[in-house]
Amino acid sequence: STLVEETEQKLTLAAPAAATLPPSSSRAVRLPVRPGFGTRGRKCVVRANHFMVQLAKRDIHHYDVSIDPEVTSQKINREIISQLINLYRLTNLGERIPAYDGMKSIYTAGPLPFESKEFIITLPDSDPRPSSSASPGTERQFRVVIRLASQPYVYTLQKFIQVLDVVLRAAPSEKHTVVGRSFFSTDLGPMGQLGDGIEYWRGYFQSLRPTQFGLSLNIGFSHYILYNLMLLIFILSKLDFFFFSDLSRPLSDQVRLK
Repeated sequence: STLVEETEQKLTLAAPAAATLPPSSSRAVRLPVRPGFGTRGRKCVVRANHFMVQLAKRDIHHYDVSIDPEVTSQKINREIISQLINLYRLTNLGERIPAYDGMKSIYTAGPLPFESKEFIITLPDSDPRPSSSASPGTERQFRVVIRLASQPYVYTLQKFIQVLDVVLRAAPSEKHTVVGRSFFSTDLGPMGQLGDGIEYWRGYFQSLRPTQFGLSLNIGFSHYILYNLMLLIFILSKLDFFFFSDLSRPLSDQVRLK
């Protein structure tokens, strides 16, 4: 009877372990289980730049976006979609505010009132170049088509976090200069001069991180180095490439190769 009891005990303990194993991936890779937590030493409170994220229980819908004529600038793309939202949020968009990734996708918390729809958006031509063929005060029209891609958009944890990153980046991307995962603006602090025609802007970076307690938003300070906004000849003069009196003569090989 002792042998039977030991066998039943092993089976009873083994069953839950088999049921709680994580599903294997397409490559049959199993992640190692954490052995446990430390028990020695003294507990202490650590302040970190992580903020826990609470999510509303809504399905995320993915829509494809096409803009014609095609625009390569994400800044202009965002201006087009922002104008579309301002004009049609309360009507065609069903009072929803889509999150746009600046390229080919938008995401919404819940479905839009259509599966496919075309919009005509007009923007003023803001090309400041003297060579621009557009006359002052002219406008450009864009044909925007929004088409349902998938619903709901939850396939893997990684893709889900990528979508949430797009949502969190949507608002600051319209107001600040975007570099990777960071945002910079003179509104976030005074700029600093580094000399030789170079300055730095203050900003911050943000990213979502999965933790054992749930999703965490990691935010920290950042700085971005760039050239001063000025004419090229002024930048070259600050770098001691030449003086204004030298403009009438061609550059020497020594200066040109710099």
